[in-house]
Amino acid sequence: MSQKDVERTLGRLLTDASFRRAFFRNPARACLVLGVELAAHELDALLRVPAGQLAGLARELDDRICRLNLDNVDDDGSSENGDWR
Repeated sequence: MSQKDVERTLGRLLTDASFRRAFFRNPARACLVLGVELAAHELDALLRVPAGQLAGLARELDDRICRLNLDNVDDDGSSENGDWR
């Protein structure tokens, strides 16, 4: 219910592919796990941003500020698309 929670959620949406998927599957649960409390209008506003656009922007971010997405990493440490996301 604060701007800080909105910013924390948006930051996580951009830097954590696993969280982004979880958020668009079940936003209430994802926010609970993250420990943020969003007002209905804040949640609605974030859900109106297309997941694909968030993912596209996330791909443009420097890997050093993104969380490692283990869902796409093979046993040898490489990823399906050649990078760490």
